[in-house]
Amino acid sequence: MASKSQPNAPKTGNPTSAANGEAAAPGQWGRAWEVDWFSLASVIFLLLFAPLIVYYFIMACDQYSCSLTAPVLDIVTRRAGLTDIWAKTPPITVKAVQIYTAWVTFQVLLYMLLPDFCHKFLPYYVGGVQEGAVTPAGIVNKYEVNGLQAWLITHFLWFANSYFLSWFSPTIIFDNWIPLLWCTNILGYTVSTFAMVKGYLFPTAAKDCKFTGNFFYNYMMGIEFNPRIGKWFDFKLFFNGRPGIVAWTLINLSYAAKQQELHGQVTNSMILVNILQAIYVLDFFWNENWYLKTIDICHDHFGWYLGWGDCVWLPYLYTLQGLYLVYHPVQLSTPHAMGVLLLGLVGYYIFRMANHQKDLFRRTDGRCLIWGQKPKVIECSYMSADGQKHHSKLLVSGFWGVARHLNYTGDLMCSLAFCLACGGGHLLPYFYIIYMTILLIHRCIRDEDRCANKYGRDWVRYTTTVPYRLLPGIF
Repeated sequence: MASKSQPNAPKTGNPTSAANGEAAAPGQWGRAWEVDWFSLASVIFLLLFAPLIVYYFIMACDQYSCSLTAPVLDIVTRRAGLTDIWAKTPPITVKAVQIYTAWVTFQVLLYMLLPDFCHKFLPYYVGGVQEGAVTPAGIVNKYEVNGLQAWLITHFLWFANSYFLSWFSPTIIFDNWIPLLWCTNILGYTVSTFAMVKGYLFPTAAKDCKFTGNFFYNYMMGIEFNPRIGKWFDFKLFFNGRPGIVAWTLINLSYAAKQQELHGQVTNSMILVNILQAIYVLDFFWNENWYLKTIDICHDHFGWYLGWGDCVWLPYLYTLQGLYLVYHPVQLSTPHAMGVLLLGLVGYYIFRMANHQKDLFRRTDGRCLIWGQKPKVIECSYMSADGQKHHSKLLVSGFWGVARHLNYTGDLMCSLAFCLACGGGHLLPYFYIIYMTILLIHRCIRDEDRCANKYGRDWVRYTTTVPYRLLPGIF
């Protein structure tokens, strides 16, 4: 539902009065203006079943030790009914409401009231006030990039509490996991509904709004491109990064603490999951500035897909490996553990270096070296909704000459490593790699369709030069 992967085609661009090639018509950039029947059916399916999928996975761990088939067999054989399963599900509690309210409030305060200071002493880190990409209406928003700072402060306080202050148990998240699920759903639906109403009544930038005429599509995919409250509270940047991704590593730490409490040890598989996913999360915040150029910020409007997805889907389903290991404390053999670690690190290297090449290419307007050579480019042009022509350069060197989305390939290698750390006893921890494969392939196709509309025949030249999407010679 939420991913931090880079946009597909690395490019640099700046406004110009003249451009090469055939630009896309105004209005083609961004999400759809019209909805076909398949898109509408997909939207309705997700609105109906995505919350049930999250509940099913969490319930299966709580009541059936993470077995995905046992609940179905119980219902089919009438050993248990839906009402029986629901009756065993913990309800929302006052404590969970207090915890989640305090959590979200704390993250809002860190986001709004504490300007970034990490960029002042961390070499190569880019934080503070940064500009985003130009929107379809030609607007360039400014952002306060301070996610790494929020992550560091949050985790410093977590460790200070765990080892010195003892204000609360480090297992507090696991112990209230299902009651917190209801809290996250309340916030997810509230912010998604507010964003839709805001888009109709008081949008931040009316020219960047899109209305399809279909309520369900508008609700899920969003109306406003960059909804904001005041000058700095940007819905997309806040909810994409906080509170879900900051919480990701805290959730894993709580799982590790619970495994220690229940089984007297933290297994090497739990350590691997914590380390590999912490690298992934820290990469996101270290590179939060380039996240402003990703598909989430540059193309997606803010609706239920991002609002509910970042509040519920991400923290609950992206952390299934750690949750599984609480119930099934897998101790891997040394070769297995080293293989998982190597796969995760190699995947991360491909993911990071591909994104680094793209970012370097963009920042220098192509005046750089990629793999020791001057980068090869394809010149292209497009037109934003305000009628202004722009030109770009598409990189076809380095990782971007191997495949059009090799950063996604590295992302999938990392995802597979997370899952393989859990052994082969159950399907549940492998949901993540299945989901990420579907998500990223869909993103490949979706973004390429947008790029084809945006760049026209220049995009055909690009895909001819770099014919494969993810796996050279295969796909």
